[in-house]
Amino acid sequence: MLEHQVLHFTKTDYRLANNGIPEELQKLRCRANYEALRFTTSIEEIRKKIVRILRQNGPYLALRLRYEMDMLAFTSCNEGCNETEVDQLTKLRYDTPWWGRKAINSIKKRKDGRCPLTPEETALALRALDIDPSIQIYIAAGNIYGGERRMAPLRAAFPNLIRKETLLTTSDLKPFLKHSNMMAALDYIVSLQSDIFVPTYGGNMARVVEGHRRYLGFKMTINLDRWLLVYLIDHYRNGSLISWDEFSQEVKTSHADRMGSPTRRTEVPARPMQEDYFYSNPQECLPAIVKNPERT
Repeated sequence: MLEHQVLHFTKTDYRLANNGIPEELQKLRCRANYEALRFTTSIEEIRKKIVRILRQNGPYLALRLRYEMDMLAFTSCNEGCNETEVDQLTKLRYDTPWWGRKAINSIKKRKDGRCPLTPEETALALRALDIDPSIQIYIAAGNIYGGERRMAPLRAAFPNLIRKETLLTTSDLKPFLKHSNMMAALDYIVSLQSDIFVPTYGGNMARVVEGHRRYLGFKMTINLDRWLLVYLIDHYRNGSLISWDEFSQEVKTSHADRMGSPTRRTEVPARPMQEDYFYSNPQECLPAIVKNPERT
């Protein structure tokens, strides 16, 4: 502290209280995360290049598609995976000593809405929300498990899929390739500046981007309801229970208030881990929510 004038706490963000903290401390958290946050010159330069290229071709949607191998292994979410892939994911989970829970019911977890959406499920959700099929979709994620086989349904619905690897030259990306945190920083900034941000799983980065976008003026962030979407998608796939028009209308109605608009952060005093995350909705730092006087 005496030497650097700063204290660095690692892996503590999700352990900090969300509520019941003096307002001046909550605002300090916002100033640290949104005002004081700076990236290295090399990251900023590449970020500017990515955004410039994207903007030359119109608006873009940043899709935080959490369908990497390690994510699926440690969540035990294997919807759509073949037998070989399921075995590979299970082996990775059991061979990783620091990962505590080994046996997980994948089917139940998915139905409970605790799995990342698959690329196919994501395509259905975006189509149902009437996202323009010609929009640029920037994939803010690592390598998608299953490669093009799993990406095919998403690409068929939204052909203009883009990754930083396709926008930049090898020399542009070379300084970052062996540094996952730097690659994530690029995705963070590009996601922050997108016209629409859509995360398919509620991880730390997705939630912090959501909060940062609220701080910047409630920029559109579609917070997908995974539990409801899985329920609706399964009924739609059945073919006899719900039509496409019914499916689309249900998705639109249920997500009307999940677009990053002003909302109160949920408080659960007896169970703080179930509360809404401060960094996804730093309401103490945002304009006050004005109640509609016509409502009772």
